[in-house]
This record gives sequence, structure tokens and C-alpha cells, in this order.
Amino acid sequence: MRGRSPDRRRALLDAADRVIERDGHEVSMAAIAAEAGITKPILYRHFGDKSGLYQALADRHVRTVIDRLRPQFTEGGGDLRSRARAAIAVYLDLIGANHNLYRFLFHRASAEDSKIRSHMTTLVRGLGEELAQVLVAEGVTPDPVRAQVLGHAFIGMVQTTADWWLDHPGVDPGEVVDGLAEVIVAALVPRPLGPRTATASRGRART
Repeated sequence: MRGRSPDRRRALLDAADRVIERDGHEVSMAAIAAEAGITKPILYRHFGDKSGLYQALADRHVRTVIDRLRPQFTEGGGDLRSRARAAIAVYLDLIGANHNLYRFLFHRASAEDSKIRSHMTTLVRGLGEELAQVLVAEGVTPDPVRAQVLGHAFIGMVQTTADWWLDHPGVDPGEVVDGLAEVIVAALVPRPLGPRTATASRGRART
């Protein structure tokens, strides 16, 4: 087990981070190994195989993003719009500063390895479930099913829009933040019942 200590694994992941950010998301495994001063077989020996390296990078970076996002909607103060804006801004800042790593994990690794795609989906889905729990706990959406639908919808919408934003670097991130926050707030703010909706609701209640 010599050489497989947590410190050694961290050093190898640090090397992977450097070369991916420097050379782009299509960087080869041999280049990652060279950055770490080892050969590719030795690199795989530390992580089991390429899939193991992918998962270690996913755990490192996706969990970091989640840990930075969680306080924005579980502990943040302020009204709904300000909290939504803060969370989205944090997300855009993180992926904007690490765009090659983001593309490496969400595009390349997920496309190449179904296990990694499933693992990444589980991590992101967990964040949607946490957001749904917050919506219920704070009475924003008391219906737990509706909260789950909205929680996952918001996370997916932000992720997809941010992905588009990375391909359009000329777009002001503030515009992206404002646009997404407006959609989220509009979906959560209760709307007055119109005549037809009110009639239907009374009919269901009598039934």
C-alpha cells in the first residue's frame, strides 16, 4: 500500500487539476501522469483505473460546489430573490473560474463512463432534494411533491443555463443571474386564483 496514502492521492489530484485547467478538458491520461511525475499505469494503480480517477475528481470538485452552494439556500438571510441570486452567482463564479475542470467532468468524463455519469447525477440530484426540503421547511411550498419537482427543476435549469453561459463568455453573468432568479421567484410566489381556477378548486373541494 506504500504510496497510496491520502496525501499522495491529493497530490495526484492536484496534478490532474493543474494540467486540465492548463491544457483543457481533452487532456490525455498520459499528460496527467506526466504532470505528476509518474507513468499512466502508476496513476491508475492509485485509483484503480481511469474511472476511479474520474470519480475521485468528481467527488473533489462537485462536492466542493455543493458545499459552497448549500449555505446560500439553507442558511442565507434575505428575501427569496436575494437568496436565489446569491446561490446562482456562487455557482457561476465557481464554474467560471474552473471551466476546463467543469467541462472535463460534466462533458468528457460523463460521456465516456456511464458509472461516472450516474455518480454525477446522484450528486446533483441530492442537491435538488435538499433544496426541496428547504422549500417545505420554510413553508414556501408546503406540498412535498411540488417541492421536489421545483427543487430538481431549479437545479437543472441553473446547470443547463450555466453550461450555455460558458459557451458565450461575452454574456454578462449578472444578466444570467437576474434572469434565472426571476424565473425561480415567479415559480414560487403564489398567484391569485383566476375565476376559472377558483371555480375548479371549489368543485374539487366539494367532491
